[in-house]
Amino acid sequence: MRYAQLVVGPAGSGKSTYCSTLVKHASDSGRVIEVVNLDPAAEHFDYEPLVDIRELIHLDDAMEDEELQFGPNGGLVFCVETLLENIDWLEEQLGDVDDDYILFDCPGQIELYTHLPVMRKLVDQLQHWNFRICVVFLVDSQFMVDGAKFMSGTMAALSVMVNLELSHVNILTKMDLLGKSARKQLDE
Repeated sequence: MRYAQLVVGPAGSGKSTYCSTLVKHASDSGRVIEVVNLDPAAEHFDYEPLVDIRELIHLDDAMEDEELQFGPNGGLVFCVETLLENIDWLEEQLGDVDDDYILFDCPGQIELYTHLPVMRKLVDQLQHWNFRICVVFLVDSQFMVDGAKFMSGTMAALSVMVNLELSHVNILTKMDLLGKSARKQLDE
């Protein structure tokens, strides 16, 4: 049995920071957690990835292609679709070790999880490879203080739950950056 967290959420919500913090905590506890970077636009992170999608395709490659002429959003979708077309590459990179615990650090384009089928296809493949998966949905707490944004964030989380059909944990990040009045408003 293999275990994984699919770490998702909007851009800037703290996905890579979450992954690096868990890796450090595991290391301090004498355990090993690996991270797979699925963000083809990532520039740097504080962990050494077990697998890095940028070795297969980089966002710049998709955006600079004369035929494709993708912008950043279309390029991200194209890169994840390219990963799915080369799923054997991912399987080879992951290996086949029982009791693996892997974090999949995903891109911040929310459409990949809310209504496009690409991440659902990846989830199906991971389950076929004997992974038990939980989704960790991160939302920046600074954007949740406003009532309309709070509803938008919770609806996005619900959409991800419905689309991916997996166990799901929602986390408000960056709580330490909120002032006292914002914390009180969020609590209410």
